[in-house]
Amino acid sequence: MAEAEVRATQVDLSGLMTVLGEHLYSTPTVALRELVQNAHDSCTRRRIEAADAFTPSIRVIPDRATGTLAVEDNGAGLTHDEVVQYLATVGAGYTRRLRQATADDGLIGLFGLGFLSAFVVSERIDVWTTSYQSPELGFHYASKSGERYSLEACDARPIGTRVQLTLKEKFHALLERDALRPILARYGALLPFGVRLDGDDVDINAVPPPWREPAENPLKARRARLAFAARFESRFEPLCTFAVRPLDKADARGMLWVQDGATYGTSDNRNLAVFVRGMLLDDDARDLLPAWAGFVGGVIESVALTPTASREDLQRDAAYTATQAALIEAIVLGLAEVARREPEAWRRVLSRHNEALLGAAICEPRLFDLLADELTVPTSEGDLTMPVIQKRSERRFHVSLATRGGFEEMLFRALKVPIASGTRYGVLPFVQRWCERHGGTVVQLGTSEGNEQVFRAQRLDTSSMAVLEATLALPGQRIVPARFAPKDLPLVLVPDRDVELKRRLESDEADKRIASAALGLARLFTAKVDGAAEAHLYVNVDSPAIAALLERVPDRDDPGPRMLRALASLMTGAGDSAGKVDLATTLADYTATVCALLRAPGAR
Repeated sequence: MAEAEVRATQVDLSGLMTVLGEHLYSTPTVALRELVQNAHDSCTRRRIEAADAFTPSIRVIPDRATGTLAVEDNGAGLTHDEVVQYLATVGAGYTRRLRQATADDGLIGLFGLGFLSAFVVSERIDVWTTSYQSPELGFHYASKSGERYSLEACDARPIGTRVQLTLKEKFHALLERDALRPILARYGALLPFGVRLDGDDVDINAVPPPWREPAENPLKARRARLAFAARFESRFEPLCTFAVRPLDKADARGMLWVQDGATYGTSDNRNLAVFVRGMLLDDDARDLLPAWAGFVGGVIESVALTPTASREDLQRDAAYTATQAALIEAIVLGLAEVARREPEAWRRVLSRHNEALLGAAICEPRLFDLLADELTVPTSEGDLTMPVIQKRSERRFHVSLATRGGFEEMLFRALKVPIASGTRYGVLPFVQRWCERHGGTVVQLGTSEGNEQVFRAQRLDTSSMAVLEATLALPGQRIVPARFAPKDLPLVLVPDRDVELKRRLESDEADKRIASAALGLARLFTAKVDGAAEAHLYVNVDSPAIAALLERVPDRDDPGPRMLRALASLMTGAGDSAGKVDLATTLADYTATVCALLRAPGAR
């Protein structure tokens, strides 16, 4: 057997540049982030290794005249061998080795790929560097593609490094100071060393994050938190803030806020910026926040969270899961604190996010305890809290499952009892949960069980049933004698929602809209549904009108039965098609009946 050959792996750097530019790094500003990060790590290295005292500083220098963007630091600098071994070698960053040797969490770099991102935006890169190890020597590195480079001795400069990018024309927007300043302010907001845009009087990170140096005055502290949040919340004004603290295996610190923008159940405005070791890593880490928190933004910093190779996302590991749990805790405790200490902000939170909070309360039991009596649900009498509904309905909470209007609205307007819109986001489970905790009965109108609670079925003799069938029923309707309030309401036509579902699922359109597996399971349920009657016509045996009908036994075409049938059809509502009711035909019949009554002998 021939011996296996051992060869060195060859790197096609032009192909790697394509991956970096089109896939690994999402925006050209990442190159700026990586260079500032490298400058930070160089300053940290000098603090660890060198014996001299110095004040770390990082400057970003745009020059529109030359089309260059430079990042300059007074960190450790590089020797000739370090330029070759680390700067010009893919994946061989010195920072990772130094962190492993010193366990210093202040070092950011990890993969040794950051410098390559600069080639994505540059036509040429020049680096001038002087190491603290040989301050009398300077070196100049130059490269156009990263595949080849020149390295030569040059005059020594102050200890540190200047990386200068000659930008491609399409990236010259990075030279605009007004555009560059907010980018730097976001990326470097938590860095411990000063970062300054050349020509400015103050560092972009001169104001520390509020959780590191909180103001002693509560009002000033609150203003500082809101001002810091506004830097990271581009679409909404922050309403209130609350702290994120280390919890169990999560080391994350920072703050969250509630956005001042109305949300609905489907809104997802989550906005979370994650800093790892002081550098902005993920500008949109929304998945760390719970899905029900579509109204929350935040900024956190961590050492335990681990970046992916692009440094624009986080690895889904144990630290990630622990941080998710810590953020849920921060939201729950934070909302409770706002409710207790900031009543004005709390009112605005409830007003802006009532519907989204319904869903949050269902998902998180502790939030339900906080919000149960303060959130409102939409009802036939407006948006009401559960305690108010309880008072008006004698602990019977009626919920309509109709999508639009229906008999329920007319019936309960007559009864003056609020009926909750059960098809709206979160309403039905919220009402059910509230009744489980506080007592009460949920009546789901439109279901067989719910209708039985509203319409108490009664038995009539055969002859009376025959009269009702002959005078009132239309095709597809089943007569059900019952007792219900108010007595002046003679009858109610109630669509059978199960039959409606059966009809929709068995249509050809359902095959196109619904996945076959889900459709099959649904049809197993509807196969048991008796579709003979599309609606139930509940006849109120306590009604004087029904008593008169049974006493006189009129002909089906007499004005009395015609008016009653028209009343039932009109009460059904625009969203229901119970008993094949045609609104135009019903109105025409109703008008003809009224005219006949007005023209009848004795009519005035």
